Amino acid sequence: MAEPAKRSGFFDLWSRFYDLPPVQVAVYRPVHQTVLRELRGAPVRRVLDVGCGTGILTARLAGELGAELVAGCDFSIGMLEQARQRDARIGWVRGDAMRVPMATGSVDAIVSTEAFHWFPDPDAALAEFHRALAPGGRALVALVNVRREETSRLMRGGSEALGQPAWWPTRAEMQERFERAGFVKVRQRRVVRVAGILIPTVVTAGEKP
Repeated sequence: MAEPAKRSGFFDLWSRFYDLPPVQVAVYRPVHQTVLRELRGAPVRRVLDVGCGTGILTARLAGELGAELVAGCDFSIGMLEQARQRDARIGWVRGDAMRVPMATGSVDAIVSTEAFHWFPDPDAALAEFHRALAPGGRALVALVNVRREETSRLMRGGSEALGQPAWWPTRAEMQERFERAGFVKVRQRRVVRVAGILIPTVVTAGEKP
């Protein structure tokens, strides 16, 4: 696993490009639209965005869902600096997915878009999401899901060689991990976007009983 300072520096640098319109249109906006569409199906009062980046989706969650509490969490100082400039009303906090900065049972929805593949312990992250959610709360995780396990191992090896280890699971593996973490009613929706025609991004959603 990359050293924390080195990994944070990588995202601090990426924060300078994250908001560029071509990047947003090709990579992030279709994912955000899908997550918002999923959350509009039921009332959501308290939402946490884990791996919030510069806060584009977090701000939309606050503005479009009518939630009374919205918080954004990220490991990168550079990302959070830009997020705070975007909307000072939102609670921005530095943290990681293995130690979600919310009390047990305190939120109705946790979202993570295009960040989950960087988390060093996916099962620990999902366990934290489950802990922080209130009964009936939902977790929504969006990331690239490769079609075959062999591809997943190849991409993992390549990312480790570059010093930024990441994990891209199959759809079946994501569903299994959600269910193992205690989520029910697990379902998946593919996101259609320019940057993911051949390698699809999938939103996996599950509910805490």
